[in-house]
Amino acid sequence: MKAIQISLPASLENLRLVDLPDPAAPGPGEITVRLRASSLNYHDFAVVSGMLPCADGRIPMSDGAGEVVAVGAGVTDYQLGDLVVSTFFPDWLDGTPPSTAFTRVPGDGIDGYARELITAPVTWFTPVPKGYSAAEAATLTCAGLTAWRALVVDGQIKAGASVLVQGTGGVSVFALQFAKMMGATVIATSSSDEKLGRMKALGADHLINYKQVPNWGAKVQELTGGRGVDHVIEVGGAGTLDQSMVAARNGGHIALIGVLAGFAGPVATAMLMAKQLRVIGLTVGSRQQQLDMIAAIEVNQIKPVLDRHFPLAQLADAFCHQAANAHFGKIVVDI
Repeated sequence: MKAIQISLPASLENLRLVDLPDPAAPGPGEITVRLRASSLNYHDFAVVSGMLPCADGRIPMSDGAGEVVAVGAGVTDYQLGDLVVSTFFPDWLDGTPPSTAFTRVPGDGIDGYARELITAPVTWFTPVPKGYSAAEAATLTCAGLTAWRALVVDGQIKAGASVLVQGTGGVSVFALQFAKMMGATVIATSSSDEKLGRMKALGADHLINYKQVPNWGAKVQELTGGRGVDHVIEVGGAGTLDQSMVAARNGGHIALIGVLAGFAGPVATAMLMAKQLRVIGLTVGSRQQQLDMIAAIEVNQIKPVLDRHFPLAQLADAFCHQAANAHFGKIVVDI
């Protein structure tokens, strides 16, 4: 089978297309999947660019979708030809995350989905939403489930709530879609008026160009009549957290997801306490949460927003496109 491997020191220049042996036939409780698509996340970029450590020869990419081509003994949930999509934490099925979760993330702690075939336990996958292609399904594993958990699981969002989403990457676009599905008012930020226009077309109620309005937290307060938003989808990290705290209402919820604007930095703890904010750090979610999300997607007929497609052999080019911040929604790799 064809696969992409990382040669150390990790960099986009050290991604190489290789021929590897096909995986073994599935054993009891396992399936073999012919992978058809993956999608890019910032986490994947951090691995392939050397920001996060990985083993020499690691196969990258945390997301994968494709069809079942073989089933092992005792497997009843899947049949040949079924489309399936991977889970970000193979060992986190339900409940609280295991302490070892991060050591087993595909494309990071273990080999990922930048390959043509994989044999793995059935619990590493879920069905895809009805009517989804493999490319659409491959966007759900990380970005879709992160947005779902932030708003629905941790945020317990209610109809009539207000949500601030930062930027126009995969998590933020999914968060906009899920928030509107739940009957919320959404404020979207971006440095691009063109991208803000696309967020408006997806249902965003208010738009802020943060290059033109650096103190966008105060603008959010203005747009909400001085109340602030109930939920903030915080993807910037240390560099944007203070503005997110300004934007949030007293007792509001900030889903701390990304580190695009910095891994670490000072935090206005006095404001955090004075406004009695709930700042919840999260990384994706469990298999059961993915199943719940897929059920909601099917009922509401939500489709992901796809940006560009790249073939597996051009994975480095796909990451260059991501790094240029020219994308809107999810970048897909066709396998």
